[in-house]
Amino acid sequence: MNVHPDVAELLDLVPKDFAGGERIDWAAAEAALGTRLPSDYRAVLDTYGVGSIGDLVILPPLPSDLPGWEECHMGSSTAGIRDLWDACGGVPGVPLGADAVLPWGTGMNCNEMAWLMDGPDPDTWPVVAWRRQHAWGEPPWALFDCGMAEFITRMMLGRFDDCPLGDASLWKRTGTFVSWREQERRLLAGLDPQTGEPCPYAHMFPVTRD
Repeated sequence: MNVHPDVAELLDLVPKDFAGGERIDWAAAEAALGTRLPSDYRAVLDTYGVGSIGDLVILPPLPSDLPGWEECHMGSSTAGIRDLWDACGGVPGVPLGADAVLPWGTGMNCNEMAWLMDGPDPDTWPVVAWRRQHAWGEPPWALFDCGMAEFITRMMLGRFDDCPLGDASLWKRTGTFVSWREQERRLLAGLDPQTGEPCPYAHMFPVTRD
């Protein structure tokens, strides 16, 4: 099976040992969102499933069936990130309005990542990011002329002039992908959901599911 070239490079850095195995109905997802989605994003979710790379949460297009994650998806995140675009004036010099912003990532100390839907071909959409923490005088929004998978890879390899986000946890370092299903399994077993190591507080705050 051919792998999207940007995802192949990501796989060299982030193995899929803890992939979730979901099979997303892309036709249904794109119909629900009212737009086609970039091929690298679809390839990332087809390869890894639904989950996180370190503290970077990759938003699925549709609601998850996992407890605690039902409201974490593109549709539920769109209004909030578009409000941020309006409130902060978007990327300086970019005339497009908030309705051109579609989220794909969140987390990392409250940083938000999205595409700028600036044309009919989703594979040409650049990444825009809202940085909660940014240098004095810098705008909170920034544009990066690359796709989602390449953005993650370039961040981990330090291929930007500076850290693209207001959090450096994946800047010039790699993270481990852990699916939400594996995180749930670890929580129920009293393990840290990201590392899989025993959680010293598990006995104090046990997690159970009815």
